[in-house]
Amino acid sequence: MNWDKRLTHPPTWALKTIRAGRLKGSSDIKPQWRYIAMTEVFGLCGEGWYFDVNKLWTEPGPDGQVFAFADINLFTKNESGRWNKPIPGIGGNMLIQRENDKETGGYKFHANDEAYKMAVTDALSTAMKMVGVASAVYEGSWDGSKYKDQPPDTPEFISAEQVEAINLLIDDSKADSVRFLKFMKAKTVDAIVKADYKKAVAALDAKMKEVR
Repeated sequence: MNWDKRLTHPPTWALKTIRAGRLKGSSDIKPQWRYIAMTEVFGLCGEGWYFDVNKLWTEPGPDGQVFAFADINLFTKNESGRWNKPIPGIGGNMLIQRENDKETGGYKFHANDEAYKMAVTDALSTAMKMVGVASAVYEGSWDGSKYKDQPPDTPEFISAEQVEAINLLIDDSKADSVRFLKFMKAKTVDAIVKADYKKAVAALDAKMKEVR
């Protein structure tokens, strides 16, 4: 699948390991990164992408608990400037949840006043998967800094920290980023092969000496 790498590979800061529950060991992805990635690829929300909330509703759960659900449609604009067909997404969260009461040894109920907002966020994450957002994490091949279970013939790209270092060198050396990336045979800085990192640094250091 030829998805944009800016969508598929969240940076380290956007990932948090889930420590407990059924999803223990998986990566939780910060919603704000999804919106940043969508904006980088499609444009500002409302101009290059947007969503409609079709329905918000509740469903009863076991033992007096209540679920909140959201049904949304995600829209993205294609390269010709036309809006694509809607991408559906359904998400949910707990509106009223039963918790253990340590004081009495029984149970108490917790009401979540952000349940609908969290349900919409969950629905957006579901829809955004269809355009490749964080797909490398869901595939289990990316942990935010390096590839996991990588086939021998698949190139490993530079880390998020190395990307930041290269970008700083480009700025400091006043290098032409387009010519530099062409020299490195990469479309973007984060697509530079890890084995070529020293080559990239050496080229930018040489450019830095010219500036001085």
